[in-house]
Amino acid sequence: MNSTFENNVLTIYPEGNIDTTNAEEVGKEFEEIRAAHPEGAVVLDMDNLKYISSAGLRQILKFKKREKEFSIINCSSEIYEIFEITGFAEMMDVRKGYRHVSVDGCEVIGEGSNGVVYRLNPDTIIKVYKNNDALEDIKRERELAKTALVLGVNTAIPFDVVKVGDKYGSVFELLSAKSLTKLIIQDPENKEKYVKVFADMLKEIHGTEVKPGILPSGKQTALGWAEWLKDYLPEETYTKLHKLIEDVPESNHMLHGDYHTSNVHYANNEAILIDMDTLATGNPIFEFASIYLAYKGYGELDHAAVEKFLKIDWDTADYVLNKLVDLYFEDKDDDYKKEVMEKARVIGYTRALRRTIKRTPDQTELIDYYKKQLIECVDKVDSLAV
Repeated sequence: MNSTFENNVLTIYPEGNIDTTNAEEVGKEFEEIRAAHPEGAVVLDMDNLKYISSAGLRQILKFKKREKEFSIINCSSEIYEIFEITGFAEMMDVRKGYRHVSVDGCEVIGEGSNGVVYRLNPDTIIKVYKNNDALEDIKRERELAKTALVLGVNTAIPFDVVKVGDKYGSVFELLSAKSLTKLIIQDPENKEKYVKVFADMLKEIHGTEVKPGILPSGKQTALGWAEWLKDYLPEETYTKLHKLIEDVPESNHMLHGDYHTSNVHYANNEAILIDMDTLATGNPIFEFASIYLAYKGYGELDHAAVEKFLKIDWDTADYVLNKLVDLYFEDKDDDYKKEVMEKARVIGYTRALRRTIKRTPDQTELIDYYKKQLIECVDKVDSLAV
């Protein structure tokens, strides 16, 4: 066994197999290495360990009992499963290793503020997080995907966490499915069919009730956006905006939070939802605000911004947005649908203005535009709920 001692941490690197034929010898070697460096924490790096039997586990347990700071890292899935099944993962700090994956040459099928989604192969996709320290974000998104799946929303199933360079990625099963965006591009004559799939999935999401406290509130998030803008808006506009959002009744119905055609995939006449890290609950108006921005708001001064994000041209984006509203509110008249868009613009411009000021404060033309639009929209509406 190799070992290193750095920064008061002794790291030991077992290799090959630890079983009944060599377990006692391994235990003695542990003791000899520790005797040479009796101070500090101990880490067993299992990156090169292929197998461990119960005899090996007993040696590790014996070794661990004498150590105040002890951890096991870089376990393969098979080794980690052994530690988990035997209960060792509950008795000590045991961490999985992560296989390395390259996305060079892989098709980009979607991008959001938190990560980029690639097609790895016909069966799987990978979301690579932009934050280098994203393990907590990955854990949260996997839990959210699981929550949605249990509640009956058809979502891509996460099954592995990997390293992509110095970043982390979450791998999902998505068997031979294509995004609705790609299908609309490849088969424009049937775009109405794909927008109907898009609308039906949105109705399913919004029809799903979630127990209180599991997901964040879309209303509270929107209130946060408005409150951030207090010093950037006329007092009268800010006061009315805050009250409009505050007056929207809370709801336990699910919202996706980043709903666009690249986040809905389709295969075998079945829609599959991806990118679940923005799940929330609330009135559908908060969802339509996000949809409005994706398909129109972010590109009102520069159509290329929408085309860059959605990978479809401005006219197609306009068609998708209007057809979605028609299908979602198919039992309502045109005046009602127009009113929904006016309400969505209020929250949408609130989000866009805050986002632009925070991220690109030098874009004064865009900031002035969003501010002007927000003031005008707030003046036109008396309520936001739909």
